[in-house]
Amino acid sequence: MERLVMGQVVAPKSLRSVVAFNPMDEKSAGISGKKVSAVASLIAVASVSTGAEAQQSNLPPVTVDAPVQRPRPAASKPSPEQVRARNAVRRAAQRQQAQQSAPTTPSGPADANPYADPAAPYKVDRVQASGKFPEPLLNTPKTITVLTKEILEDKNATTLREIGRSTAGVTLGSGEGGNAFGDRFFIRGFDVRNDVFIDGIRDPAVSIRENFFTEQLEILRGPASSFAGRGTAGGAINIVTKQATDRNFQNAETTFGTDMTKRVTIDVNQVVDPTFSVRVGGLFQDANVAGRNFVTDNRWGTFISTKYTPTNDIKITTNYVHTDLSGYPDFGVPYYKQGNVPATEAGIPRGTWYGFLNRDFQTARQDFGTLTGEYKPTNNITLTSRTRMEQSTLEYIGTLPQSPITTNPDPTKWTITASAQSRNQWVDVIANQEEAAFKFNTGSVKHTAVTGLDVSNERIGIGRYTGLSSEAFGAGFNSSGALTLQNMYSPGYTNTPGPFNPVLGGDPTRYNVDSGAVYVMDTANWEDTIIVNGGVRWDSYKLKSSIAAASSSVDSDFVNYNAGIVYKPVPIGSLYAAYATSTNPFGSELDATGTDYGSSPPTGTTILGPEQNKGAEVGTKWELFDRHLLVTGALFQTTKDNARETVGTTLTSGAAYRIQGIDIEASGKLTDRWSIFGGIVLMDSKVTKSNIPGNVGLPLANVAHQSFSLLTKYKFDGDWELGGQAVFRSKVYGGTFGANTGTLIPSYWRFDAFIEKKIDKNWTMKFYAQNLTNKLYYDTLYRSATPFVAVAPGRAFYIVTSAKF
Repeated sequence: MERLVMGQVVAPKSLRSVVAFNPMDEKSAGISGKKVSAVASLIAVASVSTGAEAQQSNLPPVTVDAPVQRPRPAASKPSPEQVRARNAVRRAAQRQQAQQSAPTTPSGPADANPYADPAAPYKVDRVQASGKFPEPLLNTPKTITVLTKEILEDKNATTLREIGRSTAGVTLGSGEGGNAFGDRFFIRGFDVRNDVFIDGIRDPAVSIRENFFTEQLEILRGPASSFAGRGTAGGAINIVTKQATDRNFQNAETTFGTDMTKRVTIDVNQVVDPTFSVRVGGLFQDANVAGRNFVTDNRWGTFISTKYTPTNDIKITTNYVHTDLSGYPDFGVPYYKQGNVPATEAGIPRGTWYGFLNRDFQTARQDFGTLTGEYKPTNNITLTSRTRMEQSTLEYIGTLPQSPITTNPDPTKWTITASAQSRNQWVDVIANQEEAAFKFNTGSVKHTAVTGLDVSNERIGIGRYTGLSSEAFGAGFNSSGALTLQNMYSPGYTNTPGPFNPVLGGDPTRYNVDSGAVYVMDTANWEDTIIVNGGVRWDSYKLKSSIAAASSSVDSDFVNYNAGIVYKPVPIGSLYAAYATSTNPFGSELDATGTDYGSSPPTGTTILGPEQNKGAEVGTKWELFDRHLLVTGALFQTTKDNARETVGTTLTSGAAYRIQGIDIEASGKLTDRWSIFGGIVLMDSKVTKSNIPGNVGLPLANVAHQSFSLLTKYKFDGDWELGGQAVFRSKVYGGTFGANTGTLIPSYWRFDAFIEKKIDKNWTMKFYAQNLTNKLYYDTLYRSATPFVAVAPGRAFYIVTSAKF
């Protein structure tokens, strides 16, 4: 008879013995849930239908057919679409987990870099220019180094110059042609000082740039005129500014350190309503420079950004930035030619400064505003319009330690000539970019095509100060007002009271540049296995220059292109090859005042043809350690034809250069606790053709041919982080183009370290040590036969306190 056991109906023993089975056997045999339910129903019906009379009767046997195992379908390889979908779901889950558990403060996700991997802030997934570079970095056939704001913070890189000082493959150059203090960089052997962009729009002001408004910094390596326009022989630098977001946060940071350093920054975002948000930031800094006497580095600035999204298809953003940097200018130290080293390597004190405290000054101001409108008429079409207005000024009066006399074996008896140098440069820019991006399919190939129009007007004025010879009273001054035979070891004129009455002179050198460009590009992706991209760009460059009654003009049109192919044998890796061209029109280095620096002459001098650059690159990229570490490696070669050089006193063209090398980089996380960012770049360069026979075969000047940098940090229990940075740069030769002066600055290793503690969910403190060993090293070398050398900062310590709400 049936029995009730724990609320269940139990069949008679005879029936149970017939139909008993092992659930594991059922599973292995493939019995479906429906069959199991049917058997259970049969037991229940049979048990109830017997009634009380059937308690002593024998039930007929019940036969249950053994289950037949059904053949399993053959395993099929997931399609590329399924792989992409699966990876997208996995990355979304990781992103959500990172936002919930990884942030050190509640505002962590709110102010996160929109281009970076949220679980690995050292790793960037995409660059800002999504139209020209629609694929992730893994799928982009070009070496692009990206420094996120987290990297900038851990490097303590508050200026663009510090980034150049501590990044492999980038060499600092002295601002020449009269602009001794503008940001000047060499990438893959070529000058890119006029190839700096802000949010994708060229910034021709060779200024001194702060980073407090920077979201990330992108370094494109190799010729890139089809992407960026004129120049870009070695690459380009794009500064990505902070933009208003859809979440509220309030961030503040204070820094106190050695050399009287005081620095405060704020960054606040407020969502006013669901369609409008605003972000504002500010900077104040009062500091000296480690290892240099009297030199100051004072800064202040502000930015404001807004975002308005009246509909899902329309977005309007604005961005305005103001920076003001001031201090005493520093022309560094003289060069000791007999020993072929800077004078500070031969006994001159490291901190020796050669300026006039009561005369010298430097200011660099920059204002720029950008209006961007984006409209999506369909999901596959995006129309973008950007308009930029900018005004920049760079002014200084400084003292150059020239003509060193070092024949006496006693360095305390060496002398220099203290020569006045001055500049008053202003740059006005108005630019507009119109771009249309289209997404469409041709069979199984997905396309992202973009076409655009760039127009801009750049007006530059370069003046000098007069009256600098007003101090030329008494003995020791020459006819130009330079102070001769001054003690190099300890200059005695530093506190000279004056009088000093500098006046801005008339008849500045003026440049007016009208440029326009049309470009088209396409990226074709076949099942995320083969990706091909290519583009072509036509540029028009019209330059007029004048000084007093003399004038000249350059009218140049040129076409450049790029092509690349990527093969992905597995989703996490890619192999690629790429080729690109670029053009340097005559007179395009607008901060210069001499033709041998790249400027256009304001007289009847012959206008030379443009320089032509070609670059080839093959490489591979891999996302390792759960795709949180991007590792790249590339072999590259860049050539320049019709290069300009000075023969005697005449500027000519027809020279040629070649530079080739290997570039290996890594950025991201090795583990959940260990992050790294760095690389190694090894290059070989040669002058392959010259109108001066002795130049052929020389390496290029102003370039560190071997460089290495590694930033790393490790997170310990208790919310402690320990990190540091190692930087190596090989020796750098002096010279204009080829290393033809016999001068050089030595190689160096530099080490930094920091320790960071998260106090609570809102507060963090970091102790940072820069140049731990107090290494005496040098940023730049002036190219001439009587050069000066810029001394890099010495050891410094900082305490940084961050608050995020």
